[in-house]
Amino acid sequence: MTTTTLDGGAVAPTKGNLKSRLRRAERLRKLKAIGLVAPLALFLVVVFVVPIGNMLLNSVDNGSLRHVMPRTAASIEQWDGQGLPSEATFAAFADELRDSRSGGGLGSVGRRLNYEDSGYRGLLMRTLMALPPASDDWRETLIDIDPAWGEAATWQGIKAAAPPRTDRYLLASLDLEREANGEIQRVDQQDRLYQAVFQRTMVIAGGVMLICLALGFPLAYLLATLPAKTSNLLMIFVLLPFWTSLLVRTAAWIILLQSNGLANQTLITLGLVDTPLQLVFNRTGVFFAMVHILLPFMVLPLYSVMKGISPSYQRAAVSLGAHPFAAFWQVYVPQTVSGVAAGTILVFIMALGYYITPALVGGPADQMVSYYVAYYTNTTNNWGMAAALGSILLAVTLLLYLVYHRLVNRKQMIGS
Repeated sequence: MTTTTLDGGAVAPTKGNLKSRLRRAERLRKLKAIGLVAPLALFLVVVFVVPIGNMLLNSVDNGSLRHVMPRTAASIEQWDGQGLPSEATFAAFADELRDSRSGGGLGSVGRRLNYEDSGYRGLLMRTLMALPPASDDWRETLIDIDPAWGEAATWQGIKAAAPPRTDRYLLASLDLEREANGEIQRVDQQDRLYQAVFQRTMVIAGGVMLICLALGFPLAYLLATLPAKTSNLLMIFVLLPFWTSLLVRTAAWIILLQSNGLANQTLITLGLVDTPLQLVFNRTGVFFAMVHILLPFMVLPLYSVMKGISPSYQRAAVSLGAHPFAAFWQVYVPQTVSGVAAGTILVFIMALGYYITPALVGGPADQMVSYYVAYYTNTTNNWGMAAALGSILLAVTLLLYLVYHRLVNRKQMIGS
């Protein structure tokens, strides 16, 4: 390192020394920034990234049979699906079926095979109860116990459960299935369910979003233009739903909208209807309750953007001869695009995952994807199907967000 001696004996750092000190200071600044961000990043990884990654893995996981019956899974994968498997496959299956009683292995295998056909669990139990300790010909022995073991379709179901990964759940979530020859086709008409469920979920979420936008935009505009004292008082009423439990609010709507509830009694008293209207346990009740719950999430982003828009732009447009409505629509509204985008995407994404409100105030034809995710998780313990439905909903949400984001950016570029 070289230095320069100044008058009076002082030593000034050279250019190279200054650069090294600057680099050291920059590294220190970056380390401090990383140290501040690290706890939040770790929190997001633990509570967000890891669960989503686990869900994606569960949607294609097929390891139950391979974990309990590894020799059977390895052997049957060599079978071409025609006729019956080899004697070695029969022997490995009989041996591992006998050992599967310990540790709950038989239950997990039966549950997985029941996804292929509902009769597998009973077939396994009957076979296990009649299984002899030894046999010279396991093929004949198993067929004697139950003729189903002599059918190729029985072993084809086991073969479908043998690979460690499967697309069965993802295909089933789209009302598709893979045939024995590997081709993908739609399931029978009477078994189609989930495409209609996803469509219903999008319609309900989109409808709630549009209603919240129609109600929230003028409310946010009013809050942004009123004097601060009045605006703050009204904002308390906007935030009031946050202070009440979701279950309490949903139950309150059931009480208000039921046949002898306040809403119907008021309509009858005013002479608007003669008989009570069906306002609950249908799509109408779902919209009422969800809009009430999600409206603040639309108002707050709009209000935060509108509060920063100067009223002088509108006044200038009017002073130049524009009609007040034209000035509002062409000058004021384009400046609120970011707030509209934030509010609509927030409300839409939150509405997609709603479960409690549609389950309580909706009817059978109003249940969304989250209802079936909860059903497969809590009732049938079919984690693969629940994860597949959640994964597809996540993919659809991300796709819609990307499309929406691109459209909003293009609109902003055109407007500028």
